[in-house]
Amino acid sequence: MYITQEKQEKKSFYKLVFSLVFPMALQNLINVGVTSTDVILLGKVGETSLSAASLAGQVQFIMTLIFFGLTSGAAVLTAQYWGKKDTATIEKIMAITMRFALVVGILFTAAVLLFPSHIMRIFSSEQNVIDQGVQYLKIIAFSYILTSFTMIYLNIMRSVERVIVSTVVYLISFIVNLVLNVTFIFGLFGLEPMGIRGAALGTLIARACEVIIVLFYAFKINKTIRFHPKVLLIRDKLLSRDFLHYSIPVMLNELLWGAGVAANAAIIGHLGQSVVAANSVTQVVRQLATVITFGVSNATAIILGKAIGEGKEELAKLYAKRLVRITIVLGLSGCVIILLVGNVVGHYMNLSGEAHSYLKFMMFVMSYFVIAQAFNTTMIVGVFRAGGDTRFGLILDASTLWGVAILFGALAAFVFKLPIPIVYVIIMSDEIIKVPLSTWRYRSMKWVRNVTR
Repeated sequence: MYITQEKQEKKSFYKLVFSLVFPMALQNLINVGVTSTDVILLGKVGETSLSAASLAGQVQFIMTLIFFGLTSGAAVLTAQYWGKKDTATIEKIMAITMRFALVVGILFTAAVLLFPSHIMRIFSSEQNVIDQGVQYLKIIAFSYILTSFTMIYLNIMRSVERVIVSTVVYLISFIVNLVLNVTFIFGLFGLEPMGIRGAALGTLIARACEVIIVLFYAFKINKTIRFHPKVLLIRDKLLSRDFLHYSIPVMLNELLWGAGVAANAAIIGHLGQSVVAANSVTQVVRQLATVITFGVSNATAIILGKAIGEGKEELAKLYAKRLVRITIVLGLSGCVIILLVGNVVGHYMNLSGEAHSYLKFMMFVMSYFVIAQAFNTTMIVGVFRAGGDTRFGLILDASTLWGVAILFGALAAFVFKLPIPIVYVIIMSDEIIKVPLSTWRYRSMKWVRNVTR
């Protein structure tokens, strides 16, 4: 009888994992598809356009990481309050998060519109790359406020197990983006070819479509977690204090990590556009190889947070062990995918011989990098944050990325003038260093805490 119950429990667990991971993995795949489309299409235009869009995209990358930090911090609370079925409190948390996000979106929009060339010079010293990047930024900047709304709303919905809606929204957005990018970049249907400006315009229109769909869902379909403009005016000092307590470390974590990735991009950007182009392709392949892994990390935060909120801490520990095993298998699978795909993808791009040689080496580095990244992401984003252990991830990411990878990577590139392959290995070393530290924290069980009131 006990064996039957245990089998039934495992069956229910893996069914829950699949129901959450599949749509989130599909969403991640769609998001990567948007990036891949730009890389492939602009790669056909040339290395300069590809490099410019990749570097200009670092601005939105940092901004979306802030949004992800806000919603991840909010998810510490929402997932556990969801376990208590306290939807009124979840609506208040969404309002608090939305206010912060809209302010961030407005600030980023203003900065990019006022200082586009200054921002591009952070990432590149080549004037032709800067000029094209400025063209891209002047259009894409208008999508930032739109993104601040949709990303916050959809991520809050994911934390309460409403994962399908974000998949549908991003799938429609991807289709719109693909069709418009092809049309605008190459000038189909009698239009003038717009190149990099076409990629920005297509993405902007796709973001507008996302907002329309989300508003329809929020007002007409979702009756569980209600949203109305007046919800942004809701005040709750005690809840705001809890939100800041858990969100600020996560937001700083994501911001420092995102700024670190951007700093790595800046280091690579100053090594030449062949290196930038090769790295752009490598990063897209990495994202494709980890779409399921990141789905598991997000599902981990939801599943464990809900279990802890329900007071089932021992069950949360058991779930964590199973999810970590799944992650390791997926990390190894990602390694195999990169090794198989890496040697093929470059032949479809209009890259120089030098860029091709860099690409081959970068793919090898990325093959072992994704194993460590898969493990660390599930630990930091999934396990630790589910229990409110947000500060450890901040300390871990800041110390390994900034204190090791970026510091020594910059010294290797600009002071010691080491070969580019060695520089690349150094700036991609942080995830490897984090593995034993993440493991130690996980085994300590200090992450298991109920943070609801």
